Amino acid sequence: MSWALDHLVLGAATLEQGAAWCAATLGAVPGPGGKHALMGTNNLLMSIGSLAFPRSYLEIIAIDPQAPAPARRRWFDLDEPALRETLAHGPRLIHWVARCDEVAAECAALASAGIDRGEVLQAGRDTPRGLLRWRISVRRDGARLYGGALPTLIEWGDTHPADDLPANGVQLESLGVGMLPEAAARRLPAGAATGAGFAATLATPLGHVRLEAAA
Repeated sequence: MSWALDHLVLGAATLEQGAAWCAATLGAVPGPGGKHALMGTNNLLMSIGSLAFPRSYLEIIAIDPQAPAPARRRWFDLDEPALRETLAHGPRLIHWVARCDEVAAECAALASAGIDRGEVLQAGRDTPRGLLRWRISVRRDGARLYGGALPTLIEWGDTHPADDLPANGVQLESLGVGMLPEAAARRLPAGAATGAGFAATLATPLGHVRLEAAA
């Protein structure tokens, strides 16, 4: 079993702030995403696919101010006061998501090694092409684990969002995920490096940009 990098997660206080940050920092504007009714969040999406990380994208995510509070804690630590305070000062890289073929089996393998990646939830959101569906690992406490470096795992249905994202001159060149347990490290996608802090480097129209994660 192995993983492929699916997308990076950029947390923002609002989607408007996230879009403005992308324009100023990456030289490109993200496109529309949608709303996650299960979590009370919404997002924007931007292609960052490259030869090293094909079919990858950047998700700009924020708490949806128009949605009711969910019955559970939101994913990616978005309910944590410390992270919300950090994002109040500007968008930050907070996490990454790895795609796999059998998310339940992957979570079971991690659990056998003492890593609780969470329960597998069925999720979806509306798109112009219809309902986008996926299965995703989410802990009840919403924790990312290892400062965001241990990925959330996702298994897509028939449609993948990156297939509709236009090229914009932004490409992911490298991903460093820090020190992870062996059970996770041996499943990392090609191109992901261990031993450094959780960070990503992007080639953009404005030059190379290094994003360092907010723990």
